[in-house]
Amino acid sequence: MIGKIKKFNFKSLLIFNTFALIATCFFFNNFIFIGVFAIFFLVSLFSTKNGLEIIRKLNLLQNIRTEGPSNHYKKSDTPTMGGVFLIIPFLIFLLIITINLGSLKLFLLFLTIFGFFITGFLDDYLSIRNKENTGLKTKEKFILQSVISIIFILLAYEKNLISPLIAVSDSWGINMNIFILPISFLVLVGISNSVNLTDGLDGLAAGCSGIVFYGLGTEILMKEQQELFIFSILCFSMSGICLGFLKYNSYPAKIFMGDTGSLSIGAILGSIALLTNSVFTLSIFSGIFIIESLSVMIQVGFFKITKKLFHRGKRIFLMAPLHHHFELKGVKEQKIVENFWKINILLVILGIVLKINL
Repeated sequence: MIGKIKKFNFKSLLIFNTFALIATCFFFNNFIFIGVFAIFFLVSLFSTKNGLEIIRKLNLLQNIRTEGPSNHYKKSDTPTMGGVFLIIPFLIFLLIITINLGSLKLFLLFLTIFGFFITGFLDDYLSIRNKENTGLKTKEKFILQSVISIIFILLAYEKNLISPLIAVSDSWGINMNIFILPISFLVLVGISNSVNLTDGLDGLAAGCSGIVFYGLGTEILMKEQQELFIFSILCFSMSGICLGFLKYNSYPAKIFMGDTGSLSIGAILGSIALLTNSVFTLSIFSGIFIIESLSVMIQVGFFKITKKLFHRGKRIFLMAPLHHHFELKGVKEQKIVENFWKINILLVILGIVLKINL
């Protein structure tokens, strides 16, 4: 049915996500979820619209990388750092809940997201100040992400907030023992950078994130653990925030989220998945993010190997990440984004079906 929809744009995705969430509310007999989604969707619309004017006044404009597709040059000077107005409402909400509940899990979640938020903010700010596409050097960014992730993982593991058992279903899982530490690091840093790499086309990362947050929130509810209920609320609020931002980020984008948004979104997904033992299902829901990231690793790895063997590097894709490959193949940007959204919806459906049947 999804594949037969000729034009699957922002409105289509919003309607689909809303009806899916209403179905979730009926299934669990709790309509607070659609309320949270709607409130934060409206908050995001308001903050992004007003934030757009602030960014324009401050002249915080995007610099397009010269090695990218030539049709992206027209996007130069588009307001960026929109992630500030996407993430701050969520951080305020999370801080209020954390103070009221006095939860160590939520406190660690807040600190981790804030750390990634600051990292992305620094990267975006330096990029704009230096009038270049990159701000922080790759090593600098990775070191900051690593330090934040290691602190989160060690504290969470010490307090038994991360289970060494990766749950595949309610009845069985895979006991990783001490290997859960490097796996947790890979999840947190990996998903953060994967969302960042996916954020290369108008509305791609924001739309996929809205879908994944819905899936993750629903999967957590299916665990039927009262102490995890708040994490579903957080996921549905982020789903609303991402789709509210998408109103202004879909093609042609009026604003970009920048690393401030993409790194933070990845950190939220990864840390919530670790704290709720939802890593397995997140790996399915986040299939688009993972494929985009793998396409870069495959491209770089293949180029280096062939250069060493044949003294001339060869490429598998016309350009990486994968969405740029399709662009250079002549597929329109909107069509690529729409198809990736559809695939992401199918991945969420697959993840939920597996959760029910395994």
